[in-house]
Amino acid sequence: MTVEEEIKNVEDEIWKTAYNKATSHHVGRLKAKLARLKDDLQKRATAKSSSKGKGYFVKKSGHATIVLVGFPSVGKSTLLNSLTGTSAEVAAYEFTTLYVIPGTLIYKGAQLQFLDVPGLIQGAAAGRGHGKEVISVMRNADLILILVDVLQQQQYDILLKELYDAGIRINANPPLVAIRKASRGGIIINRTVDLDYDDKVIRAVLAEYRIHNGEVLIRERITIDELIDAVLGNRKYVRALTVINKTDLADSETLLTCMARFPDAVPISAAVGINMDVLKEKIYNELGFMRIYMKPPGASPDMDNPLVIRRDSTITDVCYTIHRDFVDRFRYARIWGKSVKYGGQRVGLSHVLEEGDVLSFVIRKL
Repeated sequence: MTVEEEIKNVEDEIWKTAYNKATSHHVGRLKAKLARLKDDLQKRATAKSSSKGKGYFVKKSGHATIVLVGFPSVGKSTLLNSLTGTSAEVAAYEFTTLYVIPGTLIYKGAQLQFLDVPGLIQGAAAGRGHGKEVISVMRNADLILILVDVLQQQQYDILLKELYDAGIRINANPPLVAIRKASRGGIIINRTVDLDYDDKVIRAVLAEYRIHNGEVLIRERITIDELIDAVLGNRKYVRALTVINKTDLADSETLLTCMARFPDAVPISAAVGINMDVLKEKIYNELGFMRIYMKPPGASPDMDNPLVIRRDSTITDVCYTIHRDFVDRFRYARIWGKSVKYGGQRVGLSHVLEEGDVLSFVIRKL
């Protein structure tokens, strides 16, 4: 029996089993087995693609890397061209993009690297249609743009399943679970919350991965799938933004139905430039950036060249951004802006900055 056939059999058994307290142990074991089989399938696909070539590699640059993902011919190359001015090949047939095509956008001082990758198809997580190479690029992204054709909304569900099967968890945080393996003593389970399943299920999941001794600490309510993710420890948690493309081709009823289903999505038309500014602003905000301005001692602040940092950054973060020596040589900083009570307030390394702050360093001389 092939791995694919085993996966199908386990999926069928899960689907046929009514989930309740009596069956939770059995379902938990099946889900753990399914995750293990899918991981095995991905490893085989990765080994197979590696033996055929080097795959894709693009060095990350700028403040963030954003990957455009979607079905073939959904308009990724057109969007890349519209956002960055990159001359990516565009055509009305599938698989125009066969390699990763980078492009750069400077927005509010942030240098954003966009990557147009080959279109994903069903079965990509198992290696179909450059799937493994594309997914490897996405696992290193700071943000994923999920591009969906307004007239083919079912694409979204397929894309999400492929990302999930590939171990990419979008818009989620790693579960608050700590697992420490041991050589003896059995499984000790500690938890600070109530769960919808008992310790027997937890032990069954661990047993599927041959973990029979150790300590488990669970600090939030998690599903069995999230427990499995914690056990595997190889999941990637990436922010994602849904973008509905080709809205110029849809009638008002189709567009309303689509936006009702995807209320947080950005409706655009990359071909005619609809909502491009809205999309840029949404991407910038999703990445959690803010701008501060540097003021040399005794001089005016440089308001033309902001320093782009993440929200909730501290003076320490800015020091490391400029030069690592600044932390050791730091005496104090003065701030003008929203994060202080009065202009020129003296602050230390732990001070949290806000958008638009003006910052002046005072450091020790070498």
